[in-house]
Amino acid sequence: MNKTLVAPIALAALLLGGCSFIPTYERPQAPVPASYAHADASAAAAAASTDWQDYFTDPRLQRLIDAALANNRDLRVAALAIEQARAQFQIQRAAQWPSVGVGATASRAPSASTGTLTNTYSVGGVLSAWELDFFGRLGSLKEQALAQYLASEEGRKALQVSLVAGVANGWLALQADEELLDISRRTLATREDSLALAKMRRDVGLASDLDYRQAESLTEAARATLAQQQRQRALDENALALLLGQPVPDDIRASLAGSRLAATPVMADLPAGLPSDLLTQRPDIRQAEQQLIAANASIGAARAAFFPSITLTAQAGTASTELSDLFKSGTWAFTPTVSALLPVFNAGRNQAALEAAKAGREMAVAQYEKAIQSAFREVSDALASQSLLAEQSRAQQAQTTAEAERLRLSGLRYQNGVASYLDLLDAQRSLFALEQAVVQVRLAQLQNQVQLYKALGGGWRETAPAGKSAS
Repeated sequence: MNKTLVAPIALAALLLGGCSFIPTYERPQAPVPASYAHADASAAAAAASTDWQDYFTDPRLQRLIDAALANNRDLRVAALAIEQARAQFQIQRAAQWPSVGVGATASRAPSASTGTLTNTYSVGGVLSAWELDFFGRLGSLKEQALAQYLASEEGRKALQVSLVAGVANGWLALQADEELLDISRRTLATREDSLALAKMRRDVGLASDLDYRQAESLTEAARATLAQQQRQRALDENALALLLGQPVPDDIRASLAGSRLAATPVMADLPAGLPSDLLTQRPDIRQAEQQLIAANASIGAARAAFFPSITLTAQAGTASTELSDLFKSGTWAFTPTVSALLPVFNAGRNQAALEAAKAGREMAVAQYEKAIQSAFREVSDALASQSLLAEQSRAQQAQTTAEAERLRLSGLRYQNGVASYLDLLDAQRSLFALEQAVVQVRLAQLQNQVQLYKALGGGWRETAPAGKSAS
């Protein structure tokens, strides 16, 4: 090819390199109502802009979350996935640029005319099969890789949101376990005293053997409940240690003694805002959208495959029969080659690839819409539970107070022979169940606050300098 043709070809590559068959991206409509049923949408949501250190103010919990962010293996895998996606993006971006190298050869072969052995030496630069992206195939693949890279970043943020919430819930569960254990120990001690009293009254003929056996049954039931809660306490600590990536620090474990959920630092109220806010606040929704963008870009690459693939190969260098004359009197040459391959018959491969890409985009649309619907439900559930759990907690607190007074009066009546032992046992059993229920409802109330913070997209903001960008 004549050298005069190289410049027009390069210019054409630059001009047509911007050609793209990627469909115009339009964000799908959110398939959810415009507002939440149990929230005031007049205020802008603040969860995503509230750092977890500001929301979870307990210093012990802050230490645990810091440890989890530093040591959790799932989060580490997600960070490595980002690095992998960044490298894949760099690979696709590099494919748009020529690959230039330097080659050297030396041969010894018989001359075609004389038959004598002749040495041939050559050295020069090589431009290897540079695809001129006239129809945007490489550009589409680059856009796809970029979107996948951005999706992996959002995936790590979404994992961090879940991790922060998981550690907070695990910490609250441990506090509830300690409070339940304390209730069980006190209840067991009380029932052992009642058992001793029942035995003494039976021995002197003031109570029947039935009263003694009922007291014995309740005592063993309390002992079994204590063992069950000790087991649950160990399981919850193991679950928290898995999230932390290390055992729970000894000083924090020791601080749990005598824990009361009622003394847990109050978490800030979070206005819900509008469901549309979730599109920018929730990393999992942004991840789904980037995956949709990647699927959309793959259609452009599939469409471009129907058009000719044009490549440029060039060599420039010098050759000589003597190594010493290679750069002095050698023969210089420049050999550009342009080739084009037009797909004529491939048994429907390109059409199938295009149909697969379109189906992939529709799947990505459905996954994106599902992510929005799931987020909407999570927020709605947390908002619906918020006021109802508070009311349930107040009612159970009042009921517990009344039941404690009933137990006191039943004890006095039994000691004075006015009431039966069955009345006393029933009051003990009822108070024990209510005290446990109060702790469980308080735990559900606190964990619901954590869930609302998570559902509104809180907990993913970086506390350390972010990694390198993939520009």
